[in-house]
Amino acid sequence: MQKSWDIFCNVIDNFGDIGIAWRLARGLVREHDLAARLWVDDLRAFQRIWPAVDVNADQQICEGVVICAWRTPFSLVEPAQVVVEAFGCALPESYLTAMSEQSPRPVWINLEYLSAEPWVAGHHGLPSPHPRLPLTKYFFFPGYTPDTGGLLVEADFDDQRTAFLKSGVTDYWRGFGLNAPQADELRVSLFAYENPALPGLLDAWAGDAHAMTCLVPEGRVIPQLVAWLDVHTLAAGDVHQRGALRLQVLPFSDQDTYDHLLWACDLNFVRGEDSCVRAQWASHPLVWQAYPQAGQAHWDKLNALLAHYTAPMDATAAQAVKHMWQVWNGMPGPDMAVCWAEWRAQQGAIESHAGVWPDHLRLAGKLTGKLVEFAENTLK
Repeated sequence: MQKSWDIFCNVIDNFGDIGIAWRLARGLVREHDLAARLWVDDLRAFQRIWPAVDVNADQQICEGVVICAWRTPFSLVEPAQVVVEAFGCALPESYLTAMSEQSPRPVWINLEYLSAEPWVAGHHGLPSPHPRLPLTKYFFFPGYTPDTGGLLVEADFDDQRTAFLKSGVTDYWRGFGLNAPQADELRVSLFAYENPALPGLLDAWAGDAHAMTCLVPEGRVIPQLVAWLDVHTLAAGDVHQRGALRLQVLPFSDQDTYDHLLWACDLNFVRGEDSCVRAQWASHPLVWQAYPQAGQAHWDKLNALLAHYTAPMDATAAQAVKHMWQVWNGMPGPDMAVCWAEWRAQQGAIESHAGVWPDHLRLAGKLTGKLVEFAENTLK
């Protein structure tokens, strides 16, 4: 059985890439008793989601994972038995050469982005020989069906979430100066990229018939909130009331604390890949904003997940979810006021579906375990 793993992560934009790489590295150490090194080229971005990270250290240990600064020129090191190239980042040439000189040669895996698109299963596990060196890279595709690489989730996830909701959620709300939600109150988390649909959504929430509390981690939508509220600045801790809507800015949190926000809220607006998956595991309704791509290429990815997510739903509830997700992502559809009215009308059905959705996710398998199994089979 392979014992040593190297995971390389090039932080391109935001925190999704490093977030996924960090969850994977922790899972390899905690759940499979493997030695994992995580090579990261932007320790400051890493520190935002895990404050214990020392941005000046060349090497450090957090949660049992050896975190290494990926610098140029790259230090000469002995490659691990399994090498994971996260999201197509190019490995250092000196490291590739060292891999080619190992005997046996390491298992080289390109961990791809998650997608629900049908073509994923057919590409999962395919080999790609290096054009110059005696090395073969394998493409590992996370996905929503058993014939893909599955989804990231901790082995004790259900226990963690249950314990938090049983004994930790009241203190969690108190930490933000909030009481437990009122019977008819809806609490929403909003983690998003800039979005032209946001003012219309905020207007709908302000005009809602029931109390709305929107909790916004510090991030890219703050300037839009400043404009909508017609204030000069917004910072963590600030609270504003408009109509039925109480809007509160939260400090940017570490990975585990953000999970708690998803577990505590009734509805989660999320962005990118990592928070999308975490919101699905949270068993609450979600609205996903895909990472924008040129030529609206992300719409295909959005619609593929929508089709998968809404397949078990009643047609009317599914339509409400589709309209909200699509308009939130800039696709043609009703205005946001109509989308929110549709959502509210189907809220019970949407919540019921979200509560059982993790049972569907489990059918795809756990990514960390499937990755370990793939590496073991490739080494044979």
